Amino acid sequence: MITKPFGIAALRRPRSGFTLKQRGRSCGFTLVELLVSVFVVTIIILMVTQLMTSATAITRTGNKHIDTDTQARTVFDRMALDFAQMLKRTDVDYYIKQRSGYNGHGNGHGWGRGRNGDLGSDQLAFFTQVPGYYPGGYVSGQQSSISLVAYRVNESSSSNPAYVRLERMAKGLVWNAVDTNTNQNTAKYPIVFLPQTIAGIGRPWAPAINNDNNANNSIDADYEIIGPGVFRFEYYYLLKNGRVTDWPWDRGDFPDQLTISTPQNLGLTQVEAIAVAIAVIDPAGRALIDAGSSNPAFSSLLNLAADMADFKNANGRGVGGQKIGDLEAQWKGVVESVASTGLTPSGLLVPPEAAKAIRIYNRYFDLKSL
Repeated sequence: MITKPFGIAALRRPRSGFTLKQRGRSCGFTLVELLVSVFVVTIIILMVTQLMTSATAITRTGNKHIDTDTQARTVFDRMALDFAQMLKRTDVDYYIKQRSGYNGHGNGHGWGRGRNGDLGSDQLAFFTQVPGYYPGGYVSGQQSSISLVAYRVNESSSSNPAYVRLERMAKGLVWNAVDTNTNQNTAKYPIVFLPQTIAGIGRPWAPAINNDNNANNSIDADYEIIGPGVFRFEYYYLLKNGRVTDWPWDRGDFPDQLTISTPQNLGLTQVEAIAVAIAVIDPAGRALIDAGSSNPAFSSLLNLAADMADFKNANGRGVGGQKIGDLEAQWKGVVESVASTGLTPSGLLVPPEAAKAIRIYNRYFDLKSL
């Protein structure tokens, strides 16, 4: 019987053990490999975190814009309905900016360079066929189909919930044959025809066009907040000849005209459309500005609005006049400057994040006048 030599088998066993030992050592990681792996994982985590942060910032900014876009759309849609039903006649008055009377430029707003203790944003009021409210109630059969619609940014008192917010009023009117008492702000009253004017008839019309709610003769409970984020409101005219102006007629054609009714009864016959520009801020941005407004070094929302220029056309014709988009471009320039520097043009502090929440909108409302 032939057997394998014991020496050969003995020599093979250590060799097999050596192979297993080498194979076990090759399955492990060195310290350098572990450090490189940790470094790579750390870089990946940082990149993912950065992407998540950027996505969050983009989402937050997008949500802010959605808030302001929604408000602007609501305001403009409501205005579109009111303007579409406006009474376009030459025998009724419009409380709009023109050469004399209510000049519309903030009544002391100072060409966008700060408030002088009076209005900042524009106001307007006109008669329309949109249904309105009837203050003090009414007797059945007395209410007419006409109402007085007005828009303003409330700038009366910081204690007012509507302060620096866009308000709308729709005051229902009664028939002209109805006897009224104009000594009370809640009285029922009819439409007025020229030569009576909205501004000149006094109470109860005064509350509708007066922006000082601290005075007894200017309190009007029929105003409602329509744009809680709208803190700046300005309008101007697109004439039928293509010019944009702050008077509702061509100055070259009627250099001596004082109002839409004197000396020639023009009404709005030369106006093709009314252009409305608004500045809107989201609630978080407003809260940031309001939080610092008690400090003299910080700007209030009203002061920030004052740095947005009024639409004031240059005198004369041709070179030097306002062009379509000039006003909105100036407003955007103010917002972008504040967002990058944290300072208003007048040198007051504003949180940049608050300025980033402001957007500018405009829309042209065709009057379809004769």
